[in-house]
Amino acid sequence: MGTEPHWLSAVEAVRLLRDGDLKLEDYVEALIERTARLAALNTYVTHDPALIRRSVREARPRPGPLYGLPFALKDAIDTADLPTTATTPALREWRPRSNAPIAQRLLDAGGTLMGKQTLGELSFGITGNSPAFGAVGNPYAPGHLPGGSSGGTAAGVAAGLVPAGIGADTGGSCRIPAALCGCVGFRPSHGRYDRRGMIPISSSRDTAGPIARSVADVRLIDAICAPAGDDPTVTADLRGLRLGVPAGHFYEDLDPDVAAVTERALAGLAARGAVLVERDIPDVRRLNELVSFAVVLYEVGRELSAYLYQHSAPISLRDLVAQVATDTVRETLESILDEDQISAADYREALTVHRPALRAAYGAYFADHDVSAVVVPTTPLPARPHRPAGEDRTVELNGASVDTFFTYIRNTDPPSNAGLPCLSVPSGLSADGLPIGLELVGPARSDGRLLAIGEAVERALPPLPRPAL
Repeated sequence: MGTEPHWLSAVEAVRLLRDGDLKLEDYVEALIERTARLAALNTYVTHDPALIRRSVREARPRPGPLYGLPFALKDAIDTADLPTTATTPALREWRPRSNAPIAQRLLDAGGTLMGKQTLGELSFGITGNSPAFGAVGNPYAPGHLPGGSSGGTAAGVAAGLVPAGIGADTGGSCRIPAALCGCVGFRPSHGRYDRRGMIPISSSRDTAGPIARSVADVRLIDAICAPAGDDPTVTADLRGLRLGVPAGHFYEDLDPDVAAVTERALAGLAARGAVLVERDIPDVRRLNELVSFAVVLYEVGRELSAYLYQHSAPISLRDLVAQVATDTVRETLESILDEDQISAADYREALTVHRPALRAAYGAYFADHDVSAVVVPTTPLPARPHRPAGEDRTVELNGASVDTFFTYIRNTDPPSNAGLPCLSVPSGLSADGLPIGLELVGPARSDGRLLAIGEAVERALPPLPRPAL
């Protein structure tokens, strides 16, 4: 084995574990040691080496298809053996009664749970900066944002602490941290994965999603998480593949490094035979705005309250909100406790009129231009330096102070609201060595095809150097 254990891909590790060329005990120990050495990155909320070692000893032999592969979970996904905190003070000791179905699927496939990973409080926010649980460091520049809300998962994978993890994505929470930390993040079609046992924001938008170091690794995890998974051996050829490049909303006001890296990536795809179709998606910004927060602000309070009740959590929604440590999150939740920001009529209109119109706009784009995927920068800018909680509401972009949250989700939010499969792959580094991502968006329910295209795109792009940790 020529690769240090902590840098093994999930696919490589499974093969070595299956063939007996790597002992699970040794592999897990290497990851535990690396996690201890890089504890300052703060990627884990809960990481219990004694519990991990005991689970390895007590579960022999490990069956396929994972053969013991270590994995981690965003700490909004329920587990019976570890707390589910969502990094909010009121749930610091909260331990659900059972595993979320998606966690159970990975355990039943032979996976080894390494712990629960840090997130933006209650899955809000994209900075990875939690006043109550600390800031997550970016492996490429520990003083910079990892993205979010699944920032701990992406940072842990990118730093070599675990080969794969499960995040959750409402408007970009798997793809944004994957892009900023230099790994691969997948948002499956809405409904592809079982979302029970996850602390919710919006049932009509939320989904779990894998984060790993390669598309092949994501395909391995997807085949387990999806009840009717696609064949992970299906391939795609770039030659003649038509890719949509919507130069309007998605390519406006980009950081110069993001613009340059994305242009090189597109040129590389074209050089390998891809056909770049430069056409906009009409009215996508307006349609998305009519759906996005009308849905979230109507659903979040109701669904958080229902989660607490259904899982017998010893706290009410109002008491939970009173203890929220992140000012912006608390302000948002307080605003929905005493008054409905979104009326039932507006919510129904968002679901029955505007969301179908957004989906139709994407559907027409794919059909009318005969494109297999849309290609855009995952985020308009790379990671920016961490600022103290409360001072991180804005970031600098092209000389202007812009809203942090809305700027980072600008390109990931529209396909989320349309329920489409989306994949972020690394496309290069900024001039100061920070990762940049390229997002691929596929037609409705084209997950397997999109992942195959993602592998082809990944092969055409230069691999990122590992972080110097």
